[in-house]
Amino acid sequence: MIDLHVHTKISDNSLSTKEVIRLAKEKGLTHIAITDHDTTIGLPEAINLGREIGIGIVPGIELSAYDFRRNKRVHILGLYIEPGHPALDRLCTPLLQSRNQTSQEMVQRISSAGYDISWEDVQHYRGGTGVFKQHIMHALLDKGYCESIYCDLYKTLFQRGNPPESRGIAYIPLVYLDVRAAILAVRKAGGVPVLAHPGQFANFEGIDEWVELGLEGIEVFHPTHNQDHRQISLEFAQKHKLVITGGSDFHGFYGEKPVELGCPELEVKCLYELLARKEGWRLL
Repeated sequence: MIDLHVHTKISDNSLSTKEVIRLAKEKGLTHIAITDHDTTIGLPEAINLGREIGIGIVPGIELSAYDFRRNKRVHILGLYIEPGHPALDRLCTPLLQSRNQTSQEMVQRISSAGYDISWEDVQHYRGGTGVFKQHIMHALLDKGYCESIYCDLYKTLFQRGNPPESRGIAYIPLVYLDVRAAILAVRKAGGVPVLAHPGQFANFEGIDEWVELGLEGIEVFHPTHNQDHRQISLEFAQKHKLVITGGSDFHGFYGEKPVELGCPELEVKCLYELLARKEGWRLL
């Protein structure tokens, strides 16, 4: 069994890279893609640990993008990318800096609203690239304000919404990457761009356009996908000859719902299909 969508504590998983890889080994997986949000800094360590523990590591990334034409979030997976490639670093560094600054402002708003929390408190939980909302919630949980990460308090603090007055008291919009730039950056980094969980963000309308830019895969199997999402994703895969991928989107304790590592629907041949696309680009 394999899993092509896995996070670590480098971004927003509660488990370290070593813990994630060991867990994959325990569950009988042969390959996992490490796809931390907007960074590749943890990939060299992951690849080395994979060799030691006996798990094949697909070097990956999940880019937090936005479809500005349709006003929707879009996540692009880059699989078999070159870690540390300048095309990805140039795109992601400003986003990581912005996310960390935004998180600091969120903590200030929460503190001003009467919660006993400081930026120093939250730093204890942060991963390798900065503070995510899950880290803020973990600090609040340990102080007794809630019993889980995704709860009523999470909505009170961070809920998106229109009109603006329906938004959470600490909600601050983050300026994401343009989806077109994300796809092109993955290609420049030698990777295969894959549309992550299109059903979750209702991204189907953009697929025809993104294929023209170099989208090569679609995540059919994902915990948020219902049968309709899978079917529509499969139809687009057939229409454009996209590689069919899937994964658990594993975040450990920080996941919205409990999920197990592994994607039973995928076979190892998916990796060869991805590599064939990657090799094809080298000939362009």
